[in-house]
Amino acid sequence: MTGPDGGTPAPRIPWHRSLLVRLLLTSVAIAVLSVGATAWLAVQLTTRAIQEERGQVLSDDSDILRRLSGYAAAHAEWDGVASTVRTLSRTLDRRIALTTAGGRLIADSAASGTALPDRASAAVDPLRTDTYTEPGAQLAGIDPRAVGPFRLSRAEVEQVRKVAEQRVVCLTQYGNGGRTRQMPSGRTVVIADDGSESGLSRCADVADNAATDTERQGLAALAKLLAGCLPGDWKLLATQDPYLRELFADDVVPGISDRLIGNQQVQNCVDSARRTQLDPYVAPPATLYLGARDQQRSGFDLSPANQSKIIGVSGLVLAVTIALTALVAVRLVRPLRALTAAARRPPEHHARVAVTTKDETGFLAAAFNDLTARRERMEAQRKAMVSDIAHELRTPLTNIRGWLEVTRDGLLDPDPGLIASLHDEALQLQHIIDDLRDLAAGDAGTLRLHREPLAADELIGQVAAAHRSRAEAADVHLRADADPGLWMDADPVRMRQVLGNLVSNALRHTPARGTVTLSARQTADEAVLTVRDTGDGIAPEDLPHVFERFWRAEKSRSRRSGGSGLGLSIVRQFVVAHDGTVTADSTPGSGAVFTVRLPRVPGPEEPHP
Repeated sequence: MTGPDGGTPAPRIPWHRSLLVRLLLTSVAIAVLSVGATAWLAVQLTTRAIQEERGQVLSDDSDILRRLSGYAAAHAEWDGVASTVRTLSRTLDRRIALTTAGGRLIADSAASGTALPDRASAAVDPLRTDTYTEPGAQLAGIDPRAVGPFRLSRAEVEQVRKVAEQRVVCLTQYGNGGRTRQMPSGRTVVIADDGSESGLSRCADVADNAATDTERQGLAALAKLLAGCLPGDWKLLATQDPYLRELFADDVVPGISDRLIGNQQVQNCVDSARRTQLDPYVAPPATLYLGARDQQRSGFDLSPANQSKIIGVSGLVLAVTIALTALVAVRLVRPLRALTAAARRPPEHHARVAVTTKDETGFLAAAFNDLTARRERMEAQRKAMVSDIAHELRTPLTNIRGWLEVTRDGLLDPDPGLIASLHDEALQLQHIIDDLRDLAAGDAGTLRLHREPLAADELIGQVAAAHRSRAEAADVHLRADADPGLWMDADPVRMRQVLGNLVSNALRHTPARGTVTLSARQTADEAVLTVRDTGDGIAPEDLPHVFERFWRAEKSRSRRSGGSGLGLSIVRQFVVAHDGTVTADSTPGSGAVFTVRLPRVPGPEEPHP
């Protein structure tokens, strides 16, 4: 099977070895790797950043509420809170706005005229706090920093501090140890290191730790408020409220029994009385609005560490992508560079390229090697042909020149025999030139054919008749046999030349008393013309070369016995021009057979399809 140009067809490349498929797969793999790694990193870092941002925002919001609740617990009005709001806004990068319960703006960290967020974040009321405002407010719901009339004077603060320090010294002597902590009211309390109450009770008498005058006044005022809501015995209060413990220990309110312990009504009365007592000392309830400080920016910003991770991983992915691309490119370009270097060499120094791959590049290298080999063969054939043409033309020209020089010198008279010999040499020279012209026309594609319906039996008869006398002179039996009704669409002159060259070649190689058979047979769609002889045959190693120009199986044969060496080349040229094929087959010692196959056409009397 041949390709469209008559050469070997291009082999089918498996899809997994195709250069195009490999490039596509490599590009897809690199794209998937890059996009996947970047997307994974972005998702991970974004998720973490969002979580961190949410946690930070919650923490910041809780801190803002705690700071503002502490301000309200220590101030009776909100007049000076604006500076605190601005400081918190700059520090925590949040917008903070406070309004009264009626909606009047108290303070806002944003520019004047900026609309408030759609929803309020929390209510700021130190007398009704939640569990996230300040430790110690979980039970009563009152910010422990709201001390009101229980705030100690400077002298009382110093007095209580000294007493606490003496108790710590006492705890240390007993081996327990302890530390002090100052409460919002200014009172310093002692905390044992081991958390037990035994050491504290043992050191209770070291110094007087009774309530101060300020605390007694506050407790007395609270007791009056309690009288309005608690019927019966009040002894329970001494065990439930730290501020009332000293009051009841001194029997300020005597006659309390233990039967109301655990009563919810008592607890509600205490909470209500305390809020009533503290209300004049704290700021009125306010509504807190929180939002982004810059309304135009995105919800969050990646931290510098996360940005560095994204840049680092992106750089790594880019480096891997470049490395993979470079690796594939080097493997693909290497054979192309070898082909380029080989193609740039001078024609006489073209070298073959090593085939290292089995994709399109590898097949290109193989095709280049095949082209180089064919070029080398054609160059060798060209040189041989030039030499053969010079030899074939030199022989008749030398003979003609020799006879003419002898005649010119008067050594030989120009008799009819000499003239006939010179004429034969001129005819041979003309024959060689005509053959070369026909081959050149076939090579250039300018060979003209005058096709017409041609009967095979008529063609066979004409060729046999033309060579009958030569066959008889060589004592060779020439037979002709053709199927009747076999027609071809061919040029009669060129086909007679084809069969004539084959018969002449067969007669030249058939010994005396041999046989040359010229036959024509038909198949379903072909006309098969054969020329068979009973000569010595052709050696197997010579069969591929029989149609080459100026080729002879016996290199020692002379031009007169071996012909010009162009006859079989002309046969192949003319048969190919008729869209046919010609082949040679031989068994050494049993002769040779040349087979011409041409398209068969219906005869004049046959119906056309």
